[in-house]
Amino acid sequence: MAETSTSLIIGFILTTFIALWFLFKASRNKKIILGIIIWMLIVSVLGLSKFYGNTDAFPPRFFFLLGPGLLFVLIIFLNRHVRKVISSFNLKWLTLLHIIRIPVEYFLYFIYLEGLIPELMTFNGYNFDILSGITAPIIYYLVFVKKWVGNKGLLFWNIICLGLLINILTIAFLSAQTPLQKLAFYQPNIGVTYFPFVWLPAVIVPIVLLSHLSSIRQLLILLKRKQTNDNQNSC
Repeated sequence: MAETSTSLIIGFILTTFIALWFLFKASRNKKIILGIIIWMLIVSVLGLSKFYGNTDAFPPRFFFLLGPGLLFVLIIFLNRHVRKVISSFNLKWLTLLHIIRIPVEYFLYFIYLEGLIPELMTFNGYNFDILSGITAPIIYYLVFVKKWVGNKGLLFWNIICLGLLINILTIAFLSAQTPLQKLAFYQPNIGVTYFPFVWLPAVIVPIVLLSHLSSIRQLLILLKRKQTNDNQNSC
């Protein structure tokens, strides 16, 4: 069990940094990456000190694990100037980024076997997020290599995969030990309060969410521009 735990820790750390690498390839923005690394260090210290595992605190510490990253993404899209930066991200790399959801789901399954999260948070339960990772290289090939699928198809894929992300986020939140817990009382979601798994809700989820929102925004702009050009050409 000790060897398994060590493997999980090392593997998850590598997966998180791979996600960060994908984001850098998409953004080419060192300031964003530096900001995320600083946040990772803060979350790591809090995770190692068992800050997030205190279920008696009010408000629940779990809110401070998931909330800041999601709030940061929301603030980005409310800021007009920052939105322009996000809209310049490379769509190819944003699509490939979702491959990391395959190892993430793999690690979630073994965290479940360790007794740290409920089965319903894995692909054996109601977590279908692994489909996003499996289809990411396929959709990349069809859109950017063969060009058999256009921007509408890529937009549809991003919306579906965003829905899968929201699904597992909802399950994870309702399974956590908070006053709002509605699921998995027999085995609550406590695994993500430990280092390095704190990086899943605090770092990986916001990166994946940002990737989807950036892609969807870009694709909507491109489709609107194409429609405008088509209308002008038909006149």
